[in-house]
Amino acid sequence: MTRRSAAAWLAVPVRWYLGVLFIGACLHKIADPRAFAVDIATYDILPLAFVNLTAIALPWIELVAGAMLVVGFRVRAGALLIAGMMAVFLAALAIALARDLDMSCGCFASQGAESDPISRLTVLRDLVWLALTTLVLRCDRGRFGIDGWLDRRSS
Repeated sequence: MTRRSAAAWLAVPVRWYLGVLFIGACLHKIADPRAFAVDIATYDILPLAFVNLTAIALPWIELVAGAMLVVGFRVRAGALLIAGMMAVFLAALAIALARDLDMSCGCFASQGAESDPISRLTVLRDLVWLALTTLVLRCDRGRFGIDGWLDRRSS
């Protein structure tokens, strides 16, 4: 097995992991957009006029991108969406840490800084997820999913 084919095989479970991760991350945000809006506003990066729109739209984008990875439909587009969201979130985290804000990241629940504080470990975790997303983006062609099924069907 070549290195490239090993990476392609590894990318499939990584794709599923990231898809489930993003679906899980969006559920509390969809259920309680008001609490997520507070999390977004706490970063103090976006103008207040965009906070509510972001709190409503972003979780649905996470859901769609995560579902795309889980079912293997338009895998590269889904991975690119997730990579973009991760890059923006990493920038927001870096700004919040530089400002020494004591806050929750808001990733998986709006629980407050005491139960889910941002830290350098949060940045490290998200860098790992960004690297995994890059693996999917580069190596997974949706072989095990709708993309692969459509390719086999058209052949």
